[in-house]
Amino acid sequence: MSKSVLTEKKGSVLVITLNRPDKFNSFNREMSLLLQSELDKANHDENIRAVLLTGNGKAFCAGQDLSEAIDESGPGIETIVREHYNPIIIRIRNLHKPVICAVNGVAAGAGANIALACDVVMAAASASFIQAFSKIGLIPDSAGTFFLPRLIGLQRASALMMTGEKISANEACAMGMIYKVADDITLAENSLSLAERLAEMPTQALWLTKKLLNDSMNNTLEEQLERELQEQVKAAGSYDYQEGVKAFLEKRKPEFKGR
Repeated sequence: MSKSVLTEKKGSVLVITLNRPDKFNSFNREMSLLLQSELDKANHDENIRAVLLTGNGKAFCAGQDLSEAIDESGPGIETIVREHYNPIIIRIRNLHKPVICAVNGVAAGAGANIALACDVVMAAASASFIQAFSKIGLIPDSAGTFFLPRLIGLQRASALMMTGEKISANEACAMGMIYKVADDITLAENSLSLAERLAEMPTQALWLTKKLLNDSMNNTLEEQLERELQEQVKAAGSYDYQEGVKAFLEKRKPEFKGR
């Protein structure tokens, strides 16, 4: 039996692929725990400087495998949310490297919201996003109610979550839900190229930027200004800052080390 999560190192990029294509990469307990494990490994591996998350087959992720959710001997909804999805979101947001999501097909329910929790989202032109929860009498989880209104505004988020309307990749990009749309045949290449570009950047500064974006969700202006000051002092004490300034003055490409 093949693993439900595949990994491949491509230079300093770790490609993580959801691998239940016959189930449209819907999550079961095994896949959710494996994804958590791979995110942890990536976070602690100094040779990994960026993570690329994608799906195998026609879908990115169709959300929860409902056969597991309704199984009387299964984990149950509370465990699924508490132990499967919430830890995935926390790991993505706390990963010390940029996480790029390449949405290769439909992203529905938790699958859509896991994508939106990533730092940068690219999607194939044929991909789509669906807040499918209301169609089965559930509410959006996996931080959907946190991130989606911040990305596209309260009105649009409310409408998409209540109606369960399918949004095309181009529509998602136009409303600010995702970063870019690529042709289906070039998505893998383009998203890997982006991940490689970010991996070559001063990844410590990228992590500090990510931390500040996380903080900005709750801070006042004054609090955020103070946090920026604190993190800027840290960034200015890094090897990469010294290298960046030196390379600029010497008119050459910097060689960042992520420290």
